[in-house]
Amino acid sequence: MEESHTIWIEKYRPSRLADIVGQDEIVERLSSYVKSGNLPHLLFTGSAGVGKTTAAVTLAKEFYKESYQMNFREMNASDERGIDVVRNQIKQFARTTPLGDATFKILFLDEADALTTDAQAALRRTMETYAQTCRFILSCNYSSKIIDPIQSRCAIYRFKPLDPDAVKEEVRRIAGKEGLSITSGAMDAIVYIAQGDMRKAINALQGGAIISTTIDEKMIYAITSTARPDEINELLLLSLAGDFDGAESLLNQLLHERGIAPNELINQCYRALVKRDMDRSLKVQLIDHIGETDFRLSEGANSDIQLEALIARFVLTAQKNQ
Repeated sequence: MEESHTIWIEKYRPSRLADIVGQDEIVERLSSYVKSGNLPHLLFTGSAGVGKTTAAVTLAKEFYKESYQMNFREMNASDERGIDVVRNQIKQFARTTPLGDATFKILFLDEADALTTDAQAALRRTMETYAQTCRFILSCNYSSKIIDPIQSRCAIYRFKPLDPDAVKEEVRRIAGKEGLSITSGAMDAIVYIAQGDMRKAINALQGGAIISTTIDEKMIYAITSTARPDEINELLLLSLAGDFDGAESLLNQLLHERGIAPNELINQCYRALVKRDMDRSLKVQLIDHIGETDFRLSEGANSDIQLEALIARFVLTAQKNQ
């Protein structure tokens, strides 16, 4: 495939540990493994788009160099999550002898928290039996879903969400290579949308670049179907002022005219409320309402009814606290 048609999150994926931004402490510790020539089993945990997969792949590349393709295998546990994949594919790779000068091979199991409990139990035994010939790197969003016997056999690395400066640094680097001009408002919008997820930031940038080489704030919010922070603040202000009709009108505009997903709107309201300077008791009640609505939506309730009900609860709660 031509480079110009490559998805940017792959085109600009770091090829060296030193190129990973925002995870300096983890990069330093992983680099020490390369220098020592040895590696324990590893467990990478953290939210999406923070560099877990990139860290595993670049670590293997620096370990093996030319023999990287022969001694490293990447699997996604969410594709096949049962015990058979552990007994067959994983065990078969782990038991074979490393090639070239390598003393062990590396198997990277992405989204390991998707494995069933039985599959994890079988994996634990495989990790024990073939520790001499294979090292395992497991990646997951929630380490609590990984059984304790596996966690105790791994060095655990917790990847934090990337801070705004790290996101801006990478976005500027990519924009420079692609010949793009980004306004300061657009940069702030990308940081707001990403929430520490570099994948979201790069996808937003590429989406804007398809439309124009000059990327502004309005374009970023439009292509990502995200409400602007000032629109969310206005929705909260109208609700807390008791103006249900005005809040309902704005809500319908955001949902139906702008096409913003209900879950995304709830998430944005939560982020705005947490940062808002207001009466503590009122803030606690409003966040409780958001949590209840989010749960109902996750259970399959009608999104229009639930979001209107959320606005109604905001209005009633604000009136009671006046």
